[in-house]
Amino acid sequence: MSTKAESYSSSPAAAAAKATVFPILFAISIVHMLNDTMQSTVSALFPILKSELSLTYTQVGIIALAMNLTASVLQPLIGRYADIRPLPVLLPVGVCFTLAGIIALALAPYYGVILLAVISMGIGSAIFHPESSRVAYLAAGSRRGLAQSIFQVGGNFGSSLGPIMTAVLFVHTGQIGVIWFAFAALAAIAIQIYVARWYSAQQLLPRRAVKPRAADKPAGAKGLTRKQVMWAVVILVFLVVSKNVYMASITSYYTFYLIGDYGVSVSSAQWFLFAFLAAAAAGTFFGGPMADRYGRRNIIWFSILGTAPFSILLPFANLFWTGVLAVLAGFILSSAFSIIVVYAQELMPGKVGLVSGLFFGLAFGIGGLGSALLGWIADETSISFIMKVCAFLPLLGILAVLLPKDDQVQGFE
Repeated sequence: MSTKAESYSSSPAAAAAKATVFPILFAISIVHMLNDTMQSTVSALFPILKSELSLTYTQVGIIALAMNLTASVLQPLIGRYADIRPLPVLLPVGVCFTLAGIIALALAPYYGVILLAVISMGIGSAIFHPESSRVAYLAAGSRRGLAQSIFQVGGNFGSSLGPIMTAVLFVHTGQIGVIWFAFAALAAIAIQIYVARWYSAQQLLPRRAVKPRAADKPAGAKGLTRKQVMWAVVILVFLVVSKNVYMASITSYYTFYLIGDYGVSVSSAQWFLFAFLAAAAAGTFFGGPMADRYGRRNIIWFSILGTAPFSILLPFANLFWTGVLAVLAGFILSSAFSIIVVYAQELMPGKVGLVSGLFFGLAFGIGGLGSALLGWIADETSISFIMKVCAFLPLLGILAVLLPKDDQVQGFE
């Protein structure tokens, strides 16, 4: 005798809900690449701005803080609102803020105007990430780890282009060279209009799909209590903190470390940073499929804690091995974030926007706070000291062993 759930699962709506919509995933991944390429122009300009405007490390950190803290505060709010009332129109609107920030950054004559420009870019990211992550969730079907990795790898690849822009473009053109990235913003707006149309057409499908699936299981079967969910989220937050403060130490200060301690040129240091960020992009892509196969919890645990041997050795190695260790650390560490987002989404079903906004917001906020704090410490001590202290942060990955097993997470597939 067939049940309601069985008849639902064989329906065209259920089949559509389980299908992975790759054109949409690739579209938002491309926009993520363009968005984060534009965001990376800020950190790529750090050596240029520090020299031209005679900035301290603290002021450099405050630039990152202004952009990232704006995104951090707004993202959970936008994500929660989108859970209640999805707004596909926000997808292209968010990139418009980034476009305004890019133009202002290219033309800014003073430090204060630079801060306003990066705040506008932070607003753009605050709108882009939670809503686009919702799109990735809707387009994922049954392959959520892979879908989130496709979405994330675009952003990581875009971030990795920052050092190349410094080495190839900004060293020669200076600050005004940023103006060329307005074309990237226009392309992203066009793609987001396409994605927004698909998003509008799909808004009702997930609601139809979720309700019968929730009825498939008795209430609480293999589920978690509210307290267990809360503690799991707290652990995930600590893991995001450890990952993003370490990432901030590399993205903001690794080039200064190479220039000061190894005597390399600005351009050469940027290629080392590119290698780290490119490895991070590759790690992001492989992390999702590995988690789909071997389990979310296992990959989260391996990703953060497994970085520690390489990060700890990095500040004590010669120039060649410093580069090799940075690549290994970037690859392993970055395989975790997309999985943390998916794991948290499944811990809190029905709150995809809130979870995405919270964790992307944390990533931005902690990265910004980390950059500012590390800049202040570097002014008081040295860049070398920063690299040695931050090297131990991945040891916090041991906390992942306290996370619930995959089959305990409600809604896990």
